Amino acid sequence: MREISKFYIDGQWVEPAELNLVDVINPATEKAAGHVALGTAADVDAAVDAARKAFTTWSQTSVDERVDVLNAVVAEYQKRMPDLAAAVTEEMGAPSGLSNNVQVPIGLAHLMTAAAQLPTFAFSEDRGTSRIVKEPIGVCGFITPWNWPLNQVMVKVAPALATGCTMVLKPSEIAPFSAAIVAEIFDAAGVPAGVFNLVNGDGPGVGAAISSHPGIDMVSFTGSTRAGIEVAKNAAPTVKRVSQELGGKSPNVILDDEDFAANVAGGVAAVMMNSGQSCNAPTRMLVPTARLAEAAEAAKSVQDTLTVGDPSGDVRLGPVVSEAQFDKIQGLIERAVGDGANVVFGGAGRPDDLPTGYYVKPTVFSDVTNDMEIARTEVFGPVLVMIGYDDVDNAVEIANDTEYGLAGYVSGKDVDEVRKVGSRIRAGSISLNGAQLDPVAPFGGYKQSGNGREWGDYAFDEFLEVKSLLGYDA
Repeated sequence: MREISKFYIDGQWVEPAELNLVDVINPATEKAAGHVALGTAADVDAAVDAARKAFTTWSQTSVDERVDVLNAVVAEYQKRMPDLAAAVTEEMGAPSGLSNNVQVPIGLAHLMTAAAQLPTFAFSEDRGTSRIVKEPIGVCGFITPWNWPLNQVMVKVAPALATGCTMVLKPSEIAPFSAAIVAEIFDAAGVPAGVFNLVNGDGPGVGAAISSHPGIDMVSFTGSTRAGIEVAKNAAPTVKRVSQELGGKSPNVILDDEDFAANVAGGVAAVMMNSGQSCNAPTRMLVPTARLAEAAEAAKSVQDTLTVGDPSGDVRLGPVVSEAQFDKIQGLIERAVGDGANVVFGGAGRPDDLPTGYYVKPTVFSDVTNDMEIARTEVFGPVLVMIGYDDVDNAVEIANDTEYGLAGYVSGKDVDEVRKVGSRIRAGSISLNGAQLDPVAPFGGYKQSGNGREWGDYAFDEFLEVKSLLGYDA
């Protein structure tokens, strides 16, 4: 049983202003795996005070000093990777193979990328007689979700450290175990007191306090579009910078060629990773209308590989994160059937052999139209819809007919055609022919999928202010 009853503030583990412990539920057992303290605005005040004090000196450190600190964090992170993987599996249900091979390593990749790119980043340039400099924005507030806990923490913390900012982190109260280990890593690495602060809590108690705090200069939020709007509203009175990575309903355009069946199968498998709990999952598969039946058969070829079960074992899908998430997904599946979507496999209810745990059947729907709820709402579960298109122009039209714009996918044998279609999709990250995520490529959304960019050196600019020194070389 894990107990997180203290917060990491100013280089120490401190008691909360008011002790309020809540259960952290293991989604595989539906039982408490531990407890976490929920903070208050008073705890955020203490963390912001520490961060503001630390900013005075941390913001003046050299690039070499910050590279050394990042490398020290990398070394400590590597030591704790097995602990981090076990925590992720327990808190949010990711299969142990996914935790060990993807969830934990991707956090390390962002730290290493920041350390590698920092020495060559241009913090100043001369234009005529003026010098343009980029300076750390100040104290940053980070609000992160449960689905990729280490990725979402590190895409914010790593560039903030690199650019000389200090920070207050609120991880998801649903999955707080891995973030507590991150604080231990930073402490062991010798990150100066007050540079990194951790306050656990929920959205109303701590998230709102962070986003509205006058002592916080920017807030970076990852989560649902609904919650992101609230963060922006709370931040508006203090005119702080807001960076948001929000929801998605990403299209996957499968072109009409001889690789069709393989590309369909690959697209189905991609949706099911992390039990579909990824904001950039390719959940809308667009296929030629004349080949919808063939697409359904290709999807069925993957079904037997989508093993569901105890995440500590050798399975592809664990449970979804919570009862609330399970209920939401079940409702969407049931309404999709009522709307006329055809179940290729899966459907409502738990798998027959898993009566306990928030397990969802991997589900594929065919004969879906883009106006159905199941095609427009982010399910955040292992659910894919197949939508027919008449020609490539129609496919692009359907792909862009969404309030979201986080990611897009295009697969086909003609590389030039794949590139052309990809360039027409209105989204921040387009994967061509199954290309994997690249930690140096910027990640972020169009439209209601957010604003700003994370990953690589593009993330640095989110944490920098630009100053003009006129007459510097007069």
